[in-house]
Amino acid sequence: MASPIPDHFSPQNILLIKLRHHGDMLLTTPVINALRQRYPQANIDVLLYKETRPMLEAHPAIRQLHIIDRNWKKEGGWQKFRHEVALISAVRACHYDLVINLADQWRSAILTKLSGSPFRIGFAFHKRDSAIWRWCHNLLVSTDDHGNLHTVEQNMSALSPLGITAAGAKASMHFSAADQQKVQEILARQQVNAPYVVVQPTSRWEFKCWDDEKVAQLIDALAADGHTVVLTSAPDKKELAMIERIRSLCQSDNVVSLAGQFSLPQLAALIAKARLFIGVDSAPMHMAAALDTPCLALFGPTKLQFWRPWGDNNRIIWAGDYGPLPDPDSIDTKTHQRYLAIIPVADVVAAARSFLHD
Repeated sequence: MASPIPDHFSPQNILLIKLRHHGDMLLTTPVINALRQRYPQANIDVLLYKETRPMLEAHPAIRQLHIIDRNWKKEGGWQKFRHEVALISAVRACHYDLVINLADQWRSAILTKLSGSPFRIGFAFHKRDSAIWRWCHNLLVSTDDHGNLHTVEQNMSALSPLGITAAGAKASMHFSAADQQKVQEILARQQVNAPYVVVQPTSRWEFKCWDDEKVAQLIDALAADGHTVVLTSAPDKKELAMIERIRSLCQSDNVVSLAGQFSLPQLAALIAKARLFIGVDSAPMHMAAALDTPCLALFGPTKLQFWRPWGDNNRIIWAGDYGPLPDPDSIDTKTHQRYLAIIPVADVVAAARSFLHD
């Protein structure tokens, strides 16, 4: 193992690698923000999956994004090989003097090694305890305490060889002026001009969702208080159908569905101006927390320690406080069971009102 990074080290070109889902990418922003603060002159690039690019594409600290498209494998062996070679060439051409690999895939480790960077930080994952993993990284950070840390703190621990701690770690979500303009136009078209509450009750996994009937009752209660509720979701057919059902169950007219109409940065622009965001364990929930919009998050059998909203303006209602939940590692993600069903409407309404009446 190489000697630690010298105190006078001042990298010019930094590459951060993370190959996960949308929410995971947002939770890498504290690392990006900390690197920008420590090395204001450095170029910071990120290697990520193509579909997660919207989470970081407007971040002002990032110079460029290197993309892995998971559809490459559908193009056949030769084409996939050409894409991989082009990616490696692009990475090597940047002459990184520091690579930080937050990912646990072999692909990320090989890319870290092939970058040619003199300093290559990775995690000492127990499942990757091998000579090849150690060969790919010359600085490995222990993961022994990761079970007790939030995902942000886990990511930030990769910076320990640089003398950077997790103290004051701040997530951020960015969008363009064009995104903001598009949202304002859509809101104006729907005649939403008063302060509004965003409710995103959907997830690609149904087990993370609350009952449609209860969501409708929550919306009616907030509407009765005079609040305009904006319903949002991904453009996925199942999520849109869920929003339609919730909308049909609402008694109030003071609710607008903009489900499926926004890109993720546009959704961020919508959430940024909301008085309150109410949602489940999902990327938009992490976006609300990063935007410092008051956030009420409903959780079921998810690892709260890892995935709770990061920030100071949040409140969690956990189904485990109302009844037994299965172990998060044992969940069949295809189940239609909604474990949040035991959360009573009254408690969510009361929590929402406590935010809205401040």
